[in-house]
Amino acid sequence: MRLSIVMPVYNEKETLREIVARVLRVDTGLETELIAVDDFSTDGTRDILKDLSDPRVKVFFHEKNKGKGAALRTGFAQAAGDIVLVQDADLEYDPREYPKLLEPILDGRADVVYGSRFLSGPHRVLFFWHYVANRLVTTICNVLANLNLTDMETCYKVFKRDILSRITLKSDRFGFEPEVTIKVARLKARIYEVPISYSGRDYTEGKKIGWKDGVAAIWHMLRFKFFK
Repeated sequence: MRLSIVMPVYNEKETLREIVARVLRVDTGLETELIAVDDFSTDGTRDILKDLSDPRVKVFFHEKNKGKGAALRTGFAQAAGDIVLVQDADLEYDPREYPKLLEPILDGRADVVYGSRFLSGPHRVLFFWHYVANRLVTTICNVLANLNLTDMETCYKVFKRDILSRITLKSDRFGFEPEVTIKVARLKARIYEVPISYSGRDYTEGKKIGWKDGVAAIWHMLRFKFFK
């Protein structure tokens, strides 16, 4: 079994070296590759990526900014693993939790695993309205997809390769999260959630998602449920 970790990267020079080091330190018991896709960073992130020399790391560059979903599509197309895991390039999510994210797939229970920030894992206390918005879009997604997820917008999503190969993804930005959820539900994939920790950051620390992305998420759910 081989694990591909796909990491979209955009303007993360302050955290990139540390997150790459954390990812590569994890022993999952699987042959592992890290695929980093730079989405046309302008802060020096690209230079850091060019200096990475570990043979387990593959780096790809977009020649213009396209968005997280587009970066993930690039990474998925290059992934050679039997299992594919999404990792953000900040330090909000802890790679040491890979083993428990992988367990339901490795023991044959799951096709897809979501790491939930709302299932009793420790988390940094931040913004009430972010929490409300997350629960709202997750609830709407559950209604449309007939699921009972607690955290649709989580970064940590893990897929068996054959599930991803049956999905055509189209969203370029943060619409990836609702799109992929609607589409794996349509496949009747076995979806599990596991609790994860969350070290959230605020906008002064580089957080990028905003209220407009929440509105867009609702549009994408309706779009991919009824039209695509």
